[in-house]
Amino acid sequence: MTPDEIGQRMVALLAPVEATASLSGGQRHARATVDVPLASWRDALRAARDDAELHCDFFDWLSAVDELTEGFDVVAHLWSTRHRHGLLLRTRVPREAPVVASVVDLFPGAAWHERETHEMFGLAFDGHGDLKPLLLPPEFEGHPLRKEFVLASRVAKPWPGAKEPGESEAGGGRRPMRPPGVPAPGEWGSA
Repeated sequence: MTPDEIGQRMVALLAPVEATASLSGGQRHARATVDVPLASWRDALRAARDDAELHCDFFDWLSAVDELTEGFDVVAHLWSTRHRHGLLLRTRVPREAPVVASVVDLFPGAAWHERETHEMFGLAFDGHGDLKPLLLPPEFEGHPLRKEFVLASRVAKPWPGAKEPGESEAGGGRRPMRPPGVPAPGEWGSA
């Protein structure tokens, strides 16, 4: 099946739910990407796994993208070991209520990915049962992959080694730039 056919098959399986198929990547790396409503997330992953034409039996990865005021996009990549094609499924989770259904009972390999996404983005996976910290120390506060997360270490002490953009031995050049989300030196902590 071509990526277009994979996307259309997924949309047909979910009907009457409004799902939208598109392509990610290009040329030989193109993947069918199907956007599904949040309420249909589990049904979409189950349909991709159980349909004989898609047969996406291998759970590759799951993560999220912070889209700021629009919420979070949760993305899962599935692969068919029989047909050798991939499928990206994506849903939008509102920022005010960042909860999505867990798919660990459908794909046990999703457990680690859901824990990481919970820890890094602050999304809850309803039905997971074990969203304990995975990568960060227990005393860590916040969710470091959210776009509003302040990279405090860059403010507290300068980056070691290489010069910051705009700095040079000869002087002149551009003015120093701060990474996105890092307040001016006088606004937070010590400089």
